[in-house]
Amino acid sequence: MAADSEIWLPLSPTIPRRRVVRFHAVAATGRLVRAACGGVADLVLPPSCPVCRARLGSAGGLCSDCWQKVLFLERPWCERLGTPLPIDLGPGILSAPAVASPPAFARARSAVSYEGPVPDLVHALKYADRTDLAPMLGAWMARVAHELVADADMLVPIPLHWGRLASRRFNQAALLAHQVGRLTGLPVATRLLLRTRRTPRQVGLGLDERERNMRGAFMVPAARKAMLAGRQPILVDDVLTTGATLEAATRALLAAGAAAVDVLTLARVVAPR
Repeated sequence: MAADSEIWLPLSPTIPRRRVVRFHAVAATGRLVRAACGGVADLVLPPSCPVCRARLGSAGGLCSDCWQKVLFLERPWCERLGTPLPIDLGPGILSAPAVASPPAFARARSAVSYEGPVPDLVHALKYADRTDLAPMLGAWMARVAHELVADADMLVPIPLHWGRLASRRFNQAALLAHQVGRLTGLPVATRLLLRTRRTPRQVGLGLDERERNMRGAFMVPAARKAMLAGRQPILVDDVLTTGATLEAATRALLAAGAAAVDVLTLARVVAPR
């Protein structure tokens, strides 16, 4: 069960009513204590924009200046790659790269363009322990994921190698996947896909180097292939750059029996228009 999942405690013959009442009373008290502590924290450390540090009226958002600089991706876009198109040519249109070199995944969707304040938000989430940003960023992703969710069976976050996970202490893709799952109702399979080796960082590598770097980096354990057979997962990651990581992970899922794989990321690098 995800850490943020709700625990339902229904009335039943095996659970005395007084225990249920006591449970709800304790839960309500906990909410009041958390609210009071949050109010004290806001007095000591007033909420601020995670990008520019401007004062905010409440936590969990951006200031108006930074918000206006976030470029949310909208249609028209390539139906395969999710890249924005300059004009709407009708449903099902594909971009030239999608026709010339189709990816292994069926569809990719991203919430925002990787520009403006977005790189700072991603960096803060991954490297500055700003896990409090995950609800906002996950909500952006859920907004653009509706057509993928309608066909999907589960969310599969891109895994970190255990060594990198130990040093970072959390997987940002898993945090985002749990937020999307909470908003869409899709289950999150965090142990379905494994990273078999600790690959060098992709920053600064070209497309060919990235593909070589990620080749064979993922696998589905034999014991877990049954839960994937004939299913359609959505791979979840923070940023889509060249697509090499998501391509390698998609191929591992397809080889393990997935019927099709879609991709959902918070951001993607968009070519200058």
